[in-house]
Amino acid sequence: MTIRVAVVGATGRMGRLVCRLIEESAEFELVAQIGSGGDRAEMLTADVAVDVTVPAVSEGIVAFAVANGVSVLVGTSGWSAQRIASLESRVAEENSTRVEPVGVIIVPNFSIGSVLATSFAAMAARFYDSIEIIEAHHASKIDSPSGTAVRTAELIGAARSALGPVVAPHTDQRARGQQVASVPIHSLRMQGIVAKQDVVFGGRGETLTLSHETLDPSSYEAGILIALRALPGAEGVVVGLDRLIDLTATAAAGAADVE
Repeated sequence: MTIRVAVVGATGRMGRLVCRLIEESAEFELVAQIGSGGDRAEMLTADVAVDVTVPAVSEGIVAFAVANGVSVLVGTSGWSAQRIASLESRVAEENSTRVEPVGVIIVPNFSIGSVLATSFAAMAARFYDSIEIIEAHHASKIDSPSGTAVRTAELIGAARSALGPVVAPHTDQRARGQQVASVPIHSLRMQGIVAKQDVVFGGRGETLTLSHETLDPSSYEAGILIALRALPGAEGVVVGLDRLIDLTATAAAGAADVE
């Protein structure tokens, strides 16, 4: 049986990609293509929805979907830890009265490489006290810092919870970037760029840079399909593509190969 999908933000760059993947797949059926300002009631014709709109309207779209029992995949930036915590409470309240629970999957970046780079950054965070992020996106991206950079900084902060904040001098100066979980983030918005993120770690006598660059939106395709397949069975709020990929098993398999 195919899964009926409604895409909100269907006319945007990411929306067009999601719609094409759904139409090309035998697993899904595209039943509604809705603009960011379109009629949200069209979502009710679907089993699940995808939100790839803009930060200003994303929260309202997700709230509508949750209130009407439609699980939703969120690919829109702007979902801070505070915003997600509020959503978690709302979803838990809705699910307490529902026979069929609703789920929300929030994915800051659908690229497998980006997810791995963020995971590596969280791993390295315990070994360095000086950490900063430089992220770059196309000139038309309206929000900064990016959702990927925010997610990376939050995971770095969580990994360093027992160590305290990173060393980030002169944060009162505007050129020092915006701090998220104590990590300075510097954003570039330029022509000729799709997406790029560098996480720079500074230590005594050395630096380590974890870099990921998106060269073409096709890099998002595998992650979008992974998230769509997970959506019908989702319950509650799930944040990050890493939650849908077994990174632990991959690491264990790699260690076994070395042995």
